[in-house]
Amino acid sequence: MSAHIYRTESEEETIALGREIARDLPQCCVVLLIGNLGAGKTTLAKGIVEGLGAASAEDVASPTFTLIHEYSGSVYHVDLYRLDNAGQVAALGLEEILEGEAVTLLEWGERFPEMMPDKRVEIRIARTGDDTREFRIDWLGLTPCPRTTA
Repeated sequence: MSAHIYRTESEEETIALGREIARDLPQCCVVLLIGNLGAGKTTLAKGIVEGLGAASAEDVASPTFTLIHEYSGSVYHVDLYRLDNAGQVAALGLEEILEGEAVTLLEWGERFPEMMPDKRVEIRIARTGDDTREFRIDWLGLTPCPRTTA
């Protein structure tokens, strides 16, 4: 499947894009959020978590120091930035999280490619200005599956 490219011009638009992306995510999947420091990974995660109905955007914070945030048992937000090797990642229990019945949002997961599942969504985020961002979404071995609302 070809990549989808999106652009946003504000934090609010990035959160809204996250809500839009959430509508197409399978119930259980891994989403790599890839970008430099300050690119907007956590901002996008706020919208995805809110779009999945797991928490409000205001309740989503960067897991930089806690490493893992869990929302409603259905969404994990993991930050691997402070980890240096696969042993540290394994000690974190990432394998169990990835095999669970949840959506897992991974910041800095690309640093440990050998630990990432083949089937995943990769979202590459690039700063194109002070407030503007470009998002490239690749569905690797997965197909967007719009969620139905009750």
